[in-house]
Amino acid sequence: MAVPKKRKSKSKRDMRRSHDHITMPNVSSCPQCHEPVLSHQVCKNCGTYRGKTIIETKEEI
Repeated sequence: MAVPKKRKSKSKRDMRRSHDHITMPNVSSCPQCHEPVLSHQVCKNCGTYRGKTIIETKEEI
């Protein structure tokens, strides 16, 4: 079994972890209701995607 002979320094450890951070999601505004919505997702507030109604909401009924 492979075991490291020498201890890794904090600098080397942190350099390895530099790409492990969490990125913020891409949030844009819905063109219909101007609510924040994730990119390439149906708007949960008005139910539209790319100008078409996908989900019927209680507001429209």
